[in-house]
Amino acid sequence: MTVSSVEVYLGLGSNMGNRQENLEKALDFLSQRLRVAGVSSMYDTEPVGNVNQPRFLNLACRVHTRLEPAALLALAKGIESKMGRAFGKVNAPRPIDIDILIYGDLVMETPELVIPHPRMTERAFVLVPLVEIAPDLRHPANGKTVKELLGEATEVQGILKWENN
Repeated sequence: MTVSSVEVYLGLGSNMGNRQENLEKALDFLSQRLRVAGVSSMYDTEPVGNVNQPRFLNLACRVHTRLEPAALLALAKGIESKMGRAFGKVNAPRPIDIDILIYGDLVMETPELVIPHPRMTERAFVLVPLVEIAPDLRHPANGKTVKELLGEATEVQGILKWENN
């Protein structure tokens, strides 16, 4: 079965090592398998969940792919592993984190993967860079634009545009 190209939005974050270099390297790895069509600025952000760890650099990107969601997840996890991410501890510091935020207009939930990302609507560190590249993008489950979702977010402090790039 041939899958037509799907527009997908990914969220990337890093808070170990050279954060900017890690994000750039992950984008390079992604571009080897996907067509990267847009990348936001980088944002220096406070950690969420486990706050006793270094600050993150986050960005969002738009890609086009023919990969099914499970294959895209496997690609993302493979890149994370290749870049030294240790799995097992939730919200632990990591050199790279790659999340599938939105995959076309798909809404799905499996034990391995939930699309759209289940916590993206409450995370300004995801929404701020996403609004930069796709303000009118609609959340497939609730129909709101990401710009509307950001306007509803309650925690928006601690997100600073990274000027070192």
